[in-house]
Amino acid sequence: MAFHPLVFLAAQPDTKLDVFGQVLESKGMVLAVLIVLIALSVACWFIIGLKTVAIARAITNTRRFIQTFRSATRLAELYQVSQAMPASPARDMFRAGYEELDLILREREGRSARPRGDGPAAAPESASEAFENIERSLTQAAQLATSRLERMVSFLATVGSAAPFIGLFGTVWGIMNAFGDIDPNLPILQTVTPHIAEALVATAIGLLAAIPSVMAYNFLVGRMKQLEIHLDDFSTDYLNILRRHFFS
Repeated sequence: MAFHPLVFLAAQPDTKLDVFGQVLESKGMVLAVLIVLIALSVACWFIIGLKTVAIARAITNTRRFIQTFRSATRLAELYQVSQAMPASPARDMFRAGYEELDLILREREGRSARPRGDGPAAAPESASEAFENIERSLTQAAQLATSRLERMVSFLATVGSAAPFIGLFGTVWGIMNAFGDIDPNLPILQTVTPHIAEALVATAIGLLAAIPSVMAYNFLVGRMKQLEIHLDDFSTDYLNILRRHFFS
């Protein structure tokens, strides 16, 4: 009577496949892939925690500064007070714009003078050019603050797109090794199944690294857009005040 592999496995109901034990015993390329994926996952969780806290703090401090700005009656007093306020993109924008405005006002009064020319450090030739300098100061301060917050966030998107393929590579490599280790004297399922299970763990870990990374990336990008909306509104209000009082 012919021997069937399934009959052999059915005859051993207490046999359990220890997948994690197989992973710990992994060697070669599969083990290297698992180490890379685990390292990427740890790095992603670190970035997620760091950036979630940093962006939340930036939004909170920006909202508080905007409230203080809208209740202020004198820009000079707010500039002095802002030095002791928590750092925020809106505060940095205000200070950068006010410092440029103060320089322009001192030049109007003859207390300061920048050389004439066509370079970025030259004195503005007209009121419109002076106002453009303030706009540029606000834009540069906003871009510097947001770029600092966005740093390393793109790494999450990279891991989210690459981790499944890295895991798939480890799985394919492990399956090739599994078929290469087939023993003709033993049932094929007994020799191949543990290795295939070990290889599939690479894909599973790749997905575990990718899914939180993609979700966190989309969440953080949404939070950054929310911050940019606050900064755009603040910039509009600030420039309108400056135009009305100093450039009308």
